[in-house]
Amino acid sequence: MMRIGFDAKRAFNNTSGLGNYSRFVISELRNYFPSENYFLYTPRLSPQFQNFYTPSNQVQIKQPQGLAKFTKGLWRTAGIKSNLRQDGIELYHGLSNELPFTKTSGTKYVVTIHDLIFIRYPELYKPIDRLIYKQKFRYACEKADKIIAISEQTKQDILTNYKTPAEKIQVIYQDCHAGFHEVRSDAEKTLIKQKYNLPEEFIICVGTLEDRKNQLMLLKAWHQAGAHQNIPIVFIGRRTEYTKKLEAYLVANQLTHAVFFLPYIPTRELPVIYQLATIFVYPSLFEGFGIPILEALNSGVPVITSTGSCFAEAGGPDTLYADPNKPEELAQHLQTVLQNTALRQHIIARGREYAKQFRAEKTIPQIHQLYTSLLKG
Repeated sequence: MMRIGFDAKRAFNNTSGLGNYSRFVISELRNYFPSENYFLYTPRLSPQFQNFYTPSNQVQIKQPQGLAKFTKGLWRTAGIKSNLRQDGIELYHGLSNELPFTKTSGTKYVVTIHDLIFIRYPELYKPIDRLIYKQKFRYACEKADKIIAISEQTKQDILTNYKTPAEKIQVIYQDCHAGFHEVRSDAEKTLIKQKYNLPEEFIICVGTLEDRKNQLMLLKAWHQAGAHQNIPIVFIGRRTEYTKKLEAYLVANQLTHAVFFLPYIPTRELPVIYQLATIFVYPSLFEGFGIPILEALNSGVPVITSTGSCFAEAGGPDTLYADPNKPEELAQHLQTVLQNTALRQHIIARGREYAKQFRAEKTIPQIHQLYTSLLKG
């Protein structure tokens, strides 16, 4: 039995992509390989996710003790070394782009790198954040015994920016939450539709409202296509200052009545909203992978997303792609999907089939094999 440690901070505290990935890996490894010993290291437990995992003989949740309680950030990056040694950790997996700055002798280190967007789009980040990310990511790639890249795009970015040996990097895809694989009942759909006051038909766009996610381009394309007359948009994601740009556009064009902004939606309810949607649009400029695309494919919703980056990896050959800087291309795709029922059904069927390659039964054994090979090697 392996003794495997995880940086579980995001798993217990984060609602977005890094949190979802962390919960996916930890949960599915436990499901498929229950005989291993798992240690989940986290500086805190948020009320929202404190019951994400129930401790057992095979799973232990580890938090800072004594004086380390007052320096939780330092504990996670340096003080954790003593915990790993005391717990006899054979392999430690940094699930969200970073590793502790002190390496424990005898412990193999794995890190998952999700994206290097802060290098590609530095203007989207504060200078201090870029400096911190630069140091953390470079250190993690140098010190890790093995790197998991969540897409070929991310692997190429690591090779380009850090000159990491290619054999040190393995691309292992991730899946969305298993709840998106389930077809929800009409009764559930009716309840959720009423709870959130959703329209009969709508375009759904999921992701933090920020410049990189490019939601303003969707509004322009939707307006340009004339789709605003028949089908509203539902945005689901955390608001940032960028939201003001969206609101200003809606006010200027008298469209506020046709757009809905929803906050964080609980995991059990979000797949239902996807399944109620008519089209899913993901106009992002750049991603490490794009889990919302997989969520939509599994939910039976036709997907329109961006060209370039990793989007074709996530979306497959039957998803529709538009230049994220050309609203006229997205507008054309919107019109096509809304008007061509046969094409819409083709995209849905092919998308569901394509999404099966990302299921846990295929990806999680790859992670476990990486662990095993590393310890044997």
